[in-house]
Amino acid sequence: MAMNEPGPAPRPETLFSPAQRKVVAAALTSLAFALVSVVLLGALGLLGWLVGRFSGVLWPLAVAGILALMLRPIVEALETRLRLRRLSAIVMVCGVLALAVGAVALTLVPPALAQILDFFAYLPVLWERAGVFIRTHTPEWAQLIERHWENPTIRALVERLGQQLQGFVKEAIPSLAAAGSGIAQGVGFITQLAVIPIYFFFFLLSRTHPADRIPDQLPFLSPSLRADLAFLAREFVSIIVSFFRGQLLIGLIMGLLYAVGFAIIGLKFGPVIGLLLGLLNVVPYLGSILGLAVTIPVALLQPDGGWQLVALTLGVQVVVQNIEGWFLTPKIMSNRTGLHPVTIIVAIFFWGTALGGLLGMILAIPLTAFFVSAWRFVRHRYLGGGTTTAAARG
Repeated sequence: MAMNEPGPAPRPETLFSPAQRKVVAAALTSLAFALVSVVLLGALGLLGWLVGRFSGVLWPLAVAGILALMLRPIVEALETRLRLRRLSAIVMVCGVLALAVGAVALTLVPPALAQILDFFAYLPVLWERAGVFIRTHTPEWAQLIERHWENPTIRALVERLGQQLQGFVKEAIPSLAAAGSGIAQGVGFITQLAVIPIYFFFFLLSRTHPADRIPDQLPFLSPSLRADLAFLAREFVSIIVSFFRGQLLIGLIMGLLYAVGFAIIGLKFGPVIGLLLGLLNVVPYLGSILGLAVTIPVALLQPDGGWQLVALTLGVQVVVQNIEGWFLTPKIMSNRTGLHPVTIIVAIFFWGTALGGLLGMILAIPLTAFFVSAWRFVRHRYLGGGTTTAAARG
């Protein structure tokens, strides 16, 4: 090497060592994850507040939209096979639906409402018989309760719990005394019911699928991303429609089976309890839990009841649950959600809290199933190096 040739350039000193760079990268990743989590939680909180604040607007839209999506294939079939105009097909579907609802309202609602009122009138008698049963069959528990009832702290706690329960009952079933203060709410509820057919009619009148408008509304995105979003929207609509169509049919069949079974074994208020438990099957496990909580005390404490009637009541529920699990669900909903039972329970509580109550509980399963499907699609499409396009998957 010549004396005047420059030597190799000195290596720049690094600010962090390799171990320190790993620590910094982990810290930045954790910070980004925390920020994303905060944003998601904030978005869920805002969504829950909006749903609770505007529930009166969202309920009619949700009911009408789901009904329209479920009955759209019938309207399109009438258009194609009978060569009807779309308006005529919609009028025919609406007319048949109105006749069915009217027939149910005239034949089933009056006796069911009478039994419900009789059941609530029977609750004080049931409570009194429960006290007699405890004092007769478990005197040690009765003595324990009487001894601790003298404690002012326990008495205050029980009285407070009773007041809260009484307030809940008053809110759930308004009495005549509270009717004056609830006139505005009653008018609002009637208005919400009256607007559902209007939404339903115009939703059916639209020929375009809800997902078809997404690419036109997002011109600033790439064509492939818009196609992916449209595919996910179609997937969401498909899950919603299949879930509610299947669950409503399964719930109706289960309600009839419960009603017939409870009536055969002689359970007091059995038919109306069975129908309500079947309809509550829209929220998984809710009908089963309430069924055990309601039917066992009634079977045990009714005048001709006892442990034999309790066993028969449990037998009816076991038989109906097995029919639902082994026959109805596989036949009616061939593509199950694939969710673990623990995941379903967590999802019900999560979405019920996030969306402010019953609406979140009803939508818990389709929302969770959709997010699971969306995550699998995103992982395959963007994170796993897959080449499948949304159009090909659709």
